Amino acid sequence: MPLRTVSLGDLTIDDESSFASIPLYPRLKAVLVGAGHRFYVPAPGTPGSWDRTLFLNLTFWNGNEGSDVLCDEHLAADVVTHIAWHHVVGQRVAQAAGSARSALAMLFSESIASAFDLHMLGRLWREAPGSEFVTTQVPILSEVAQEAGMTDDDFATLMTELSEDPDRAFEDLRQLLFDAGAALFSCRDVVQAQAQLERLAGHRFGALLHHYQLSNWILYARAYAVTAPAVDEVVRGFDATLRQAPVSLAWLADNWL
Repeated sequence: MPLRTVSLGDLTIDDESSFASIPLYPRLKAVLVGAGHRFYVPAPGTPGSWDRTLFLNLTFWNGNEGSDVLCDEHLAADVVTHIAWHHVVGQRVAQAAGSARSALAMLFSESIASAFDLHMLGRLWREAPGSEFVTTQVPILSEVAQEAGMTDDDFATLMTELSEDPDRAFEDLRQLLFDAGAALFSCRDVVQAQAQLERLAGHRFGALLHHYQLSNWILYARAYAVTAPAVDEVVRGFDATLRQAPVSLAWLADNWL
């Protein structure tokens, strides 16, 4: 599977029409276009493999290079926003601290990108319930929630709350993911990790925690992060700002987009 690189403009963005109701979607897309973000795709005439693509992304993704591997010349609209948030947050932290390579910085970036996924799901669940994003993600989240002990009725209530206030859901999940990632990164054995997971289980979105593949975040940070107290201090400052903001997503939009 020989690879070549293409720009966002060379790709077909799947489900994009459904995202017309997401106010930040065009701004995040413009971020990737302006950054000249590149994607790896199979060379013409070469069939892509989902298993190979997933392996390459999970094992060899490099935040500094900023390229993602795709099976073909298609990209889901929600992935556009996810990649864009990584770029925006990494850039802003680096501007303020000179680097964004500490573990805390990496976890901060991922928590924002992943929490925005849930924000979009809340908006689209009411405004575009037939979108591919909703029809694929809701069953996945439901299964994760059931595995964690949540009933169908409780999950339906959670989805209703999510759709009623997606901005609050963004910040609640962002805090959970950031706190969970930081706590688990510091654990050195199973007993410590289990204690941290139990502590987080009562959170509003605790039943969804394992959907976000925290093991990948932590292993990546352990492999590539550097010890950088000055960067961590900047990240903690940004985290505190978001916690104190009336609407954290509005703060990010006004100050970072």
